[in-house]
Amino acid sequence: MKPLSRTETVLDQEARVALLRQKQTYPEKPARIEVIETHMSWVFLTPHHAFKLKKPVRYDYLDYSTLAARKKNCEEEVRLNQRLAPGVYRGIVALTLDTRGAARIEGQGEVVDWLVKMRRLPAERMLDYLIRHQSLGPVETHAVAEVLAHFYRECAALKIDAGEYLSRYERNVHVNHDALANPLYGLPVALVEAVHAAQKKFLQCTPALLDRRTAEERIVEGHGDLRPEHVCLESPPVIFDRLEFNRAFRVVDAVEELAFLAMECERLGAPRIEEEFFAVYRRITGDYPPPQLVCFYKAYRACVRARLAIWHLHDAAENAWPRWRHVAEEYLLLAESYTGKF
Repeated sequence: MKPLSRTETVLDQEARVALLRQKQTYPEKPARIEVIETHMSWVFLTPHHAFKLKKPVRYDYLDYSTLAARKKNCEEEVRLNQRLAPGVYRGIVALTLDTRGAARIEGQGEVVDWLVKMRRLPAERMLDYLIRHQSLGPVETHAVAEVLAHFYRECAALKIDAGEYLSRYERNVHVNHDALANPLYGLPVALVEAVHAAQKKFLQCTPALLDRRTAEERIVEGHGDLRPEHVCLESPPVIFDRLEFNRAFRVVDAVEELAFLAMECERLGAPRIEEEFFAVYRRITGDYPPPQLVCFYKAYRACVRARLAIWHLHDAAENAWPRWRHVAEEYLLLAESYTGKF
């Protein structure tokens, strides 16, 4: 992470978060406020709304380091999420500070930050919640699959050079391997080596499967972060948190993105969801991806998630390290379960 500018200090961020914990900051004067911290944002939940504050951080792939950059990304998040989450994103709102030092959302005075305002979605209708509580029915699974399949069918195909598409995976598999093999993290060496050796062999021996995806123009601008916690089983289903900060992360084979969601559902205990997802996808799009390619995508995405999990050791409290090591190893074991199928 690069250093922040002089005006964007951690203390500034802490002060903004403290203001947003106070009920009088909100127009609705909520009875309670729930606060959730993610890697890149703070989310403040009132009974009827969710307000997302982006952290003033800058990475190689993301820049929220200035007020202008955060406003731009808030606007882009609202724009991108209209298609799959209509009516959920209400726009962007300013956090202001008046001459008396009183902070208000949508108030008068100096703008100290920008937030995305959303309708609050019911936690008990989230896909991950329903899977964990064994409450997901086939009708709901089918409804999610239909929304996604129609979305991918309507996406404009993107022209991608076949060689560059293959090289992208070669580079990223190498990045995943190097990160997870770092002795600092204490992950099982044999497991890390095996899952990445299998992916490298797949890319070396069957590049035609990836070439065919570009030739058939199956690369689209998708969601970018399609996980169960971003799917709400309302009627119709709402799919939110489409990734806004880096378009390259949204440029993806629709099948890879669907395989990613299926992999995450399997990790939560619902492996049979994949069959329904792909049956609906094939029927609506006419795309019949080879099963071995789907398994490669799942293994690759599991390793990406393992890498992101283990990187929490750099910013999490030491007592949380065993949990993140467990999550990373869980993803690696899932990746291993796919390697015999491609």
